[in-house]
Amino acid sequence: MIRKLKNGQYRIYSRRIDEKTGKRRNLGTFATREQAEKHERDIQYFKRHRG
Repeated sequence: MIRKLKNGQYRIYSRRIDEKTGKRRNLGTFATREQAEKHERDIQYFKRHRG
């Protein structure tokens, strides 16, 4: 999940809510939406191709 921050940057959050904190995990902050989308695709790839 990508959200735009007040300072103009984009942050990737996990889709699940962390049980301990009740919030979504921060998975990285990027200057442009394109960079954030590319990293989100990389995350999805490694979720299925690790180990």
